[in-house]
Amino acid sequence: MAALRVAVLSGSGRALLNASKTIKTPKANMSFASLPRSQKVALSTLGVVTAGGAGIALMLHQSVKASELELHPPNYPWSHAGPLSSLDHASVRRGYQVYKQVCSACHSMEYMAFRNLVGVSHTEDEVTVLAEEIEVVDGPDDTGEMFTRPGKLSDYFPKPYANPEAARVANNGALPPDLSYIVNARHGGEDYVFSLLTGYCEPPAGVEVREGLYYNPYFPGQAIGMAPPIYNEVLEFDDGTPATMSQVAKDVCTFLRWAAEPEHDQRKRMGLKLLMGASILIPLLYYLKRHRWSVMKSRKIAYRPPK
Repeated sequence: MAALRVAVLSGSGRALLNASKTIKTPKANMSFASLPRSQKVALSTLGVVTAGGAGIALMLHQSVKASELELHPPNYPWSHAGPLSSLDHASVRRGYQVYKQVCSACHSMEYMAFRNLVGVSHTEDEVTVLAEEIEVVDGPDDTGEMFTRPGKLSDYFPKPYANPEAARVANNGALPPDLSYIVNARHGGEDYVFSLLTGYCEPPAGVEVREGLYYNPYFPGQAIGMAPPIYNEVLEFDDGTPATMSQVAKDVCTFLRWAAEPEHDQRKRMGLKLLMGASILIPLLYYLKRHRWSVMKSRKIAYRPPK
């Protein structure tokens, strides 16, 4: 009996030892690829709607007021906008006249000197006469006193106000910006300046502009402290060009573009010379490169075992 029990136990032990130890578990059938087409479309639509709703909610989270909107200026076809186009120097000359007779009453150009006009819009004799029209405080002299003298070519354009505080008092608290680099300092460049100068209009219904301000849709907030500076026949050009509002604005914008980039024409001339030189140099360098590296690229290296 004991021998039979040992035999049975020994047989069961061999069966357990010989049994496979791999345990197979059923695979989960929940992947997106295995779903029916209708469920895929439904889940995709739900995801797109959820993401779009979250984006719209984020955009509308902050309140937007009409006064915070700003009208972007259009792109005007400036004659100097091309890659190889130069400034209209007759327009630059007229633009300086507009600045001198209209803009200089409130705005300064402290980084521009009379000598910068020589050879650009005026002759040296003409600029000398323009400079002598102003009085410059200079000194001290031998007695230690300051004195006034006529301007000269090395003098900078005169400032309309002695200091920023005086400028604010004269303009209802607003500080007129310096115009030396105004074209580069404003988004849109001369397009913005032109639109601002010609964009004054009556405020639309429901919009109230407080006293001392003027409605201009191109200015941030639509309320600007500067009165309309130009209008038809605001001045008479020396060359007889009709002084319409658009012509005056166009000329002063061209002048301000030159003031912000006096090297405008020289830079484009240099770029043209570089392109002409590069058209000759680049093919030559390409040929030399192909000739120099052709030997190394076409060579074959073979290793022969020693005999």
